[in-house]
Amino acid sequence: MRYIVIGAGAVGGTVGGRLAQAGREVVLVARGSHLTALGEHGLRLRVPEGESTYRLPAVDGPGPLGGLRADDVLLLAVKTQDTVAALDAWADVPVAGGGTAGERLPLLCLQNGVEGPRLALRRFRRVYGVCVWLPCTFVEAGVVSAAGTPLTGVLHLGRAQGGTDDTARRIAADLAAAHFEAPVVPDVARWQYAKLLANLANAQEALSGPVEGEAAKALCARVRAEGEAVLDAARIAYASPEEQRAARGDKVTLVPLDGAPRGGGSSWQSLVRGTGSIEADYLNGEIALLGRLHGVPAPLNELLQRLAGAFARERRPAGSLPLADLVRMADEAERAQARTVGEVHMP
Repeated sequence: MRYIVIGAGAVGGTVGGRLAQAGREVVLVARGSHLTALGEHGLRLRVPEGESTYRLPAVDGPGPLGGLRADDVLLLAVKTQDTVAALDAWADVPVAGGGTAGERLPLLCLQNGVEGPRLALRRFRRVYGVCVWLPCTFVEAGVVSAAGTPLTGVLHLGRAQGGTDDTARRIAADLAAAHFEAPVVPDVARWQYAKLLANLANAQEALSGPVEGEAAKALCARVRAEGEAVLDAARIAYASPEEQRAARGDKVTLVPLDGAPRGGGSSWQSLVRGTGSIEADYLNGEIALLGRLHGVPAPLNELLQRLAGAFARERRPAGSLPLADLVRMADEAERAQARTVGEVHMP
């Protein structure tokens, strides 16, 4: 199989580089200065064993490939807010032997949140969800790092509509040869929703810095509890923290990497890079959406979604909102919600 990594940033670059290291055929899809650097200098991947450079085909879309092969696997690793544009670019590309990518090729969504597979299923028949447990960083154009050891990451995967198949197992075998553990599970959404709960803290980290200290952890716990209440009301199953710890154990332990500091998670990195967008609409915003659909208030997640979006659009610095101010706004949001509920129930 040939792996086409659509979005060769932190996650896509790490997975693509590791697959190439394991002898698999890989094509990287990128844009801008990152694409230029990949073409001129190759992909530089920094991991605990050292730095390696991979001279891989790098393109800005399907055009330079001149069509797709029947054995291609598409790895969708763009941020969720960029998913529709990526699907538009790739779904109708012809495949050798007839048909299009959307009709014939497997597409794996290596993304945070749960919206990516739902969007993909509108355009692709063969969609696989992936719960991405992979600490990695986009260092600079052409350079990504992944500090996990002895494994680079744990990637639960399965068919987006539920179940497993031989394609998932073949891909998992390739990932296992590339420093990943890739359990093939029939209920991948349950793992993705569990990861969603953990990712609710991404916006807090992006706004006010690392979730360290009593006050930061207390706010994070309130945000997560709100998310759990919403998922429970929606009757959406998610893996428990105990089950996640049992599955991951100490398989991915972070070690310091020279020249590649891990400054924060994906949302933090979006603000640092000044991309102008952030994934909060599909993390905290997913909880806000489900809360509205099922009648469960989610004022804290609504607040984080709104603030993170404003920070991204205005290109404000990551971590520049004092934690005390964020806590005060969270308290005010909950009080305002309580007043609204009281007014609705007044005789």
